[in-house]
Amino acid sequence: MPTLLKRLLFAGLLAAAPAPLVLAQTAPAESKEAAYTRTITERADKIVAKIEGLKPGKTTKVRDIIVAQYRTLNDIHEARKTRLAALKAQNPDEATKKAETEKIEAETTAALDKQHPKFLAQLGRHLSAPQVDQVKDGLTYGVLPITVRAYNDMLPNLTAEQKAQILAWLTEAREKAMDAGNSEQKHAWFGKYKGRINNYLSAAGIDMKQAGKDWQARRTAAEAQGGK
Repeated sequence: MPTLLKRLLFAGLLAAAPAPLVLAQTAPAESKEAAYTRTITERADKIVAKIEGLKPGKTTKVRDIIVAQYRTLNDIHEARKTRLAALKAQNPDEATKKAETEKIEAETTAALDKQHPKFLAQLGRHLSAPQVDQVKDGLTYGVLPITVRAYNDMLPNLTAEQKAQILAWLTEAREKAMDAGNSEQKHAWFGKYKGRINNYLSAAGIDMKQAGKDWQARRTAAEAQGGK
């Protein structure tokens, strides 16, 4: 995968929380729970701030829904980690370990699948469909629109059908990535679907490796021209 496309595809990592101010006097240490609440609230505030056309009276409600979703997803993923750690500590035989691991993963997926529509329904009470999409992009670092632009820029001769398929797969990837436990897992979902897209385009006769080289050459030339 061309380096430039990779940078575009995986752009938008979680913004780091601001470093705490150093106080002249010793202050009580912030509890882990308080720090976590502050972090997810800041993340939610940034997402809400980018929602176009959001009425001021709905800002706090939408922010709180997103914060609650962060917390619920964290609880689900932490429960999975705890159960897997406990299973490992039991040191079961391989057959038991495999069966129990599959059970834990299946129950985690079921919990995520149950929570997903609940979250979207809550957002839908306050937001239009395009605004909900903006929240989804906020939760997944804007990878979908960034990647769509990258493909369209790299492959200007894509057919309408190919563009629609790329968008459909990236939209599906976004739904999966929304529920992932961390940024690496979110990007992994997009990486999986990008592989599917590349295979699809290659099967249509597009040399993706050459297309990436040509795209990078065009961008380099454009940057050089702009610097003159």
